[in-house]
Amino acid sequence: MTQVIRFGEYGGPEVLHLDDWTLGDPGPGEVQVRQMACGINFLDTYQRSGLYKVPLPSGAGNEGAGIVQAVGSGVAQLKPGDRVAYAGGPVGAYAEARNFPADRLCLLPEGISFEQGAAMMLKGMTVQYLIRRTYKVQPGDTVLFHAASGGVGLIACQWLHALGATVIATAGTEEKCELARRNGADRCINYRTENFVERVKDLSNGVGVPVVYDSVGKDTFLGSIQCLSPFGLMVSFGNASGPVPPFDPGLLAQNGSLYFTRPTLTTHIAKRTDLETIAKELFDMVLSGKVKITVDQRYALADAAQAHRDLEARMTTGSSILIP
Repeated sequence: MTQVIRFGEYGGPEVLHLDDWTLGDPGPGEVQVRQMACGINFLDTYQRSGLYKVPLPSGAGNEGAGIVQAVGSGVAQLKPGDRVAYAGGPVGAYAEARNFPADRLCLLPEGISFEQGAAMMLKGMTVQYLIRRTYKVQPGDTVLFHAASGGVGLIACQWLHALGATVIATAGTEEKCELARRNGADRCINYRTENFVERVKDLSNGVGVPVVYDSVGKDTFLGSIQCLSPFGLMVSFGNASGPVPPFDPGLLAQNGSLYFTRPTLTTHIAKRTDLETIAKELFDMVLSGKVKITVDQRYALADAAQAHRDLEARMTTGSSILIP
């Protein structure tokens, strides 16, 4: 038997419960992974709440790192003892062990710990596709990045700084702003005490910025649009404050012939070659020391519900993990 976190109905953190699960042998194309750490992400809360539908009953979690225990038929690229990490694939990362498609796993370099691997795969690969693919940030670009003290935000601030970009960040407290600045943000706006639209316009000499990265959603969407320069790109990639309501496309015209996109990591890593390319660039940035992965919150597997409460209450900074 192995312990897993599951839920049988959509709702708040209280629907998450710890179960004993009979784990069979890995099937064709699968490997069995003993999980050393499991990442915690807002995506997990969207699935639990029903904002993003998953078949019920369901496991929880989308990111993890561990050791291959066994391989199924047809698997040639992995062997027992290999260190692996992943993001995406079948839901169910909150578990002591699980069977997982081999072609969705990445070999974890020796210089990166299991805790770092579990904390960085979904968040770090998200940053890669945002700043290297969705809008390819160039040296000298000025960007606005919301929720900069979170797991994605801290990786983004460091990576953008390494690229030579000027980073205008937002966060909800002075302490979180200071954390963002320590991780590469040039300016950080406390959106609870300042009007971030006015501050961005001030900092950009009234021009606005060419790209806004917004994972907050409902509370910041309209303001983010107003921060863009003509022909700018609005990148909406999360809903921490709730989903963006329907809007008139004329809003994009009125604010300067803007572009809007809602990308996902799932699409960007759907092809194995893209998964390998994105993961390798992330690993290289971490191994070089240009991006440091810190784990600020650790929870026991049984405390997954509390981890969700803390995340949704904005009580966390950086990355959070579960330790099975």
